[in-house]
Amino acid sequence: MSAIRCGAYTISLDHPRIVGILNVTPDSFSDGGRFFDPARAVAHALSMAREGADIIDIGGESTRPGSIRVSADEELRRILPVLDALADELAIPISLDTSKPEVADACLARMPAIINDVYGLRDPAMREVIARHQAPVIIMHMQGTPDTMQKNPSYGDVVEEVIGYLGMQAQLARAAGIEQIIIDPGIGFGKTITHNLLLLKHLDRFKRLGYPLMVGVSRKSFLQKILGAGSDDVLEGTLAASVIAAYNGADLIRVHDIAPVRRALAVANAIRNA
Repeated sequence: MSAIRCGAYTISLDHPRIVGILNVTPDSFSDGGRFFDPARAVAHALSMAREGADIIDIGGESTRPGSIRVSADEELRRILPVLDALADELAIPISLDTSKPEVADACLARMPAIINDVYGLRDPAMREVIARHQAPVIIMHMQGTPDTMQKNPSYGDVVEEVIGYLGMQAQLARAAGIEQIIIDPGIGFGKTITHNLLLLKHLDRFKRLGYPLMVGVSRKSFLQKILGAGSDDVLEGTLAASVIAAYNGADLIRVHDIAPVRRALAVANAIRNA
């Protein structure tokens, strides 16, 4: 797949693209509460687009370690006002960070979007909804659930196990009639620091599955631990990990800090193509 088609938009994957994070939540790990107000959320989405984001990823439920799920009604209450406001203002595609079929269905009935499912399409109903709306999907790997995933995660071979899982879930998606599939190894979702580093080091091995690859490392706790810093003070770590991810084959980089990541990726892309 050389491009992502979403409604009227076509995003070429001839170079790494930037996915801007918009958490419309009170409790996300980095920016929870900052954009809980719909007006502030809309303003931030438009700001990220101006800074160079290619896609805006909107989430109404925190998936930080230890988080508790909210109802579909509450998730929709958070994100629908933002979606409705952006429908006429945003000139780039939207992805919806949700794992609930009813949330995906309600949003896709309003506007075309990419579905970003951190549960990796475990729910057959989610596969049906995405196929019916002919939406692109991002399938992420997570060991366990957000409230359990960081309790002693273990693997025999983390890279091969994550590749195997994503390949299996992608096959299920294809069998359900989903045509546009993107995979995400789920950095920080049920992984130790070592697991995260190995996945980033060996991202090129995921390309054998034949799907575009998204990676999210922005402000993750493994960077905080390596640098001994808080989530708002690891920009250098985010830049380093994002550049490594892009150099090793990531097609989409999901981040909070659009402008600095865009500049770093421009340099990395120039070096790679020299």
